Amino acid sequence: MFTTLISATDLSKHSHRPDWVIVDCRFSLHDPEKGRSDYREGHIPGAFYAHLDKDLSGAVLPGQTGRHPLPAVDRLTDLFRSWGVGRRTQVVAYDYRSGGIAARLWWLLNWLGHEEVAVLDGGWAAWQDGGFAVSGAIPPTRDGHFEPHPDHRLVVEAEQVGAIPDQGKGCLVDSREAVRYLGEEEPIDPVAGHIPGAVNAPFMENVDEEGRFLPAGALRDRFLKILSGAQPEESVFYCGSGVTACHNLLAMKYAGLGMARLYPGSWSEWITDPERKVAK
Repeated sequence: MFTTLISATDLSKHSHRPDWVIVDCRFSLHDPEKGRSDYREGHIPGAFYAHLDKDLSGAVLPGQTGRHPLPAVDRLTDLFRSWGVGRRTQVVAYDYRSGGIAARLWWLLNWLGHEEVAVLDGGWAAWQDGGFAVSGAIPPTRDGHFEPHPDHRLVVEAEQVGAIPDQGKGCLVDSREAVRYLGEEEPIDPVAGHIPGAVNAPFMENVDEEGRFLPAGALRDRFLKILSGAQPEESVFYCGSGVTACHNLLAMKYAGLGMARLYPGSWSEWITDPERKVAK
């Protein structure tokens, strides 16, 4: 059972199995249909496609939600069943390289109680570098028996987030790059800065230049330093819209630190209320 990461070589040995489901999560914020187009041109044989905006996110409510709200549980359930996911199914998610989008699907499945899900380390690039088979065929939908069991402990809402730094148990962690955390640049959202009390842990620092995750020991050292004595399971991670923060949650679990919590609305939801404080 793979519950965090899987190598391209290991995936190639199992990808043909009927009890394995592979999902292509390639996506570009700057060109939302590029991932689907690239999938149609070629993907790992048997892989389904999951669109970040349309499949892995719920409806955006202007002035209320962030850019990528969580999908409704029943909608996710139908999606996972259409891929053939059942209680003992091994799911593998991949994106272009670093896992920033694939980690969202990894987290969604964990949130609903399915732990047999892993992210392809190095993504599509690693699969291609390995010289493994590529297909343009779109697989037919299946009839899975996925049953959701949401773990509400993993989700933290906006009204709880502001109190995290003062409670003394967990740490509030901003997963965006430093310039956005510091409010020096904000290329996506209308307000710059971060949630008061948050520390910074850019998710891209979990991977090397090839988009592969650092060794578990190195990641463990990294996060223990960031958390600075706070309890991992009480710590809360956020990013711009609740997507790439999942990469840090994946890295934490891979490092043996267990499953921390997610503020799904993240920065783009936080700033919808002008009464919420902003730090720079």
